[in-house]
Order: sequence, then structure tokens, then C-alpha cells
Amino acid sequence: MQPKYVQDQGERQLVLYSDVTGPIEEMTFLRKALLFAEISMIAYNDESEATRAAELIGFPDVTFYDHDGSQAYRFRNDIDCIIACRGTEPNEWNDIQADVNAAAVVAETVGKVHRGFKREVDDLWPMLETALASNEMPLYFCGHSLGGAMATICAGRCQMSYIKSNPKQLFTYGSPRVGCKNYIGFVKLDYFRFVNNNDIVTRVPPTWMGYQHSGKEVYFNRDGDIKDYGYLLKRRDRWRGFIHGLGKWKIDAFSDHSVHLYCDYLLKAVKAENEA
Repeated sequence: MQPKYVQDQGERQLVLYSDVTGPIEEMTFLRKALLFAEISMIAYNDESEATRAAELIGFPDVTFYDHDGSQAYRFRNDIDCIIACRGTEPNEWNDIQADVNAAAVVAETVGKVHRGFKREVDDLWPMLETALASNEMPLYFCGHSLGGAMATICAGRCQMSYIKSNPKQLFTYGSPRVGCKNYIGFVKLDYFRFVNNNDIVTRVPPTWMGYQHSGKEVYFNRDGDIKDYGYLLKRRDRWRGFIHGLGKWKIDAFSDHSVHLYCDYLLKAVKAENEA
């Protein structure tokens, strides 16, 4: 796997490893997970940077959607279509409002959904629905942080829309809880939800407010390895991760949320898979 470099809008250079030359559905699970993590990372960049990055990994057709600060990208090639919702940007008031506006409201399907996340999707959905109306390609959704929550709601809306193709899969990274039990039970998706050790965003809004997670959780332990832990082992692993973070003068709950860390751990897993 050869790295590809793109200068992003901050101090860190984007380093990409995915290389899509055929259908996504033919990729291994870990390669798909790395691809969608990198796509979620690319979505944080401005349109020109995102376009250059997407072209490098096999998606030359890029469209940016923006309405009042709610943002998403459509990445396409001749075979597949991906919608990547942009996550929280600390200097964007619209994103901060969406994160803290945790009151539940009635969803379009059944049950209740997070008010702030729903408003973000409400701003974008007319544009996305129109853009996807005639799409017959395999359709995927992904996102990190707030983008993961938005991607979850968008993917669910496809199933009750006039869009021709239902989503094949949904991949999120560091996503918060989106809705109540009735809501997440109604929306049926092939959904993989990645959680890195103490990532605090994956534990909000709290369950006592009625929110629950959906999808199949894929958990990274404190060493960045994918593990199928039960409750007690996961709790112990998180305590060890927290203590280890303090030793590096870091608050583990926040540093574990980095989209770059999700990409790094998935690259590690893909390399191990290649060597097996």
C-alpha cells in the first residue's frame, strides 16, 4: 500500500492509502472500513482539497453540498456513489448548535431523533434527495462525529424516499447516539459503527435521555486493535486507556475522537490482514 499525500487546510498533511480500482463491494471489510474512514477525513477539507484527495483514491466526480453550514460531499466514479457528511468544526457555530441541541423531536419515521442532528439533515436533505433521485449505483454513507450522526439519519431517509437505490452500507466513526429505541429499531441498515476506546462523543447524548446506539459496534482497544469485548473487559480497557492518556498529559476521552486516529488504526488492521 503506497501512501498518497495531499496538503490539507491545516498544519497536517493528508496521507491516504486507499486505492479503489473496482467495486467497493468486492473489497474486504477492513479495506472498506479504511476507505470510508479516509473519505470521512477528506470531507473536513474545502472543495478543492477534497477533490484532489478523492481523485487520488479513485473518485474523480466530487460534488459539495452546503446549506447554512450543514455540509456533505458526494464522491462518485463509474461504479459506486458515496455520501460523506462533514463532522463538527469547533469554529462553526452551526455545528456547535447541532451538537448541544440534544432535545428529542418526532422523526419522519417513528420514534424520536436528536433535534440538532435532524435540523442539520433537514437543511441538506432536499439537495441530496434531488442529487440521488436517479442514482442507480451502489450507494454508501459515511461520516465522523456529527457527520456520522447526519449520515445515519440520511441513510434512513433513503428508505422512505423516491431515491431508486437504498444504501448498501453505512460506516460511521466516533458517532454520537442519534435517536430513541423505536427510531433506531425502525431504520434497518447494514451499519458498522466504529468506537475508539474512550471517545467521549460516542457516549452522548446519555442513555438516561432515551438515546440508544444502532448498528454493529466495532471497538478499538487502548492499543488500537479491534477487539470484541464484553462490558467488563471494555470498562477495564477504557480505564487503562484513560490512565495511559494521563501519562502522556492527554485527556483520553477527547484525543480518542480524532478522525486521524481512526484512520491510523484501520491502516494498522489492513496491513496486518495483508500479512496474514
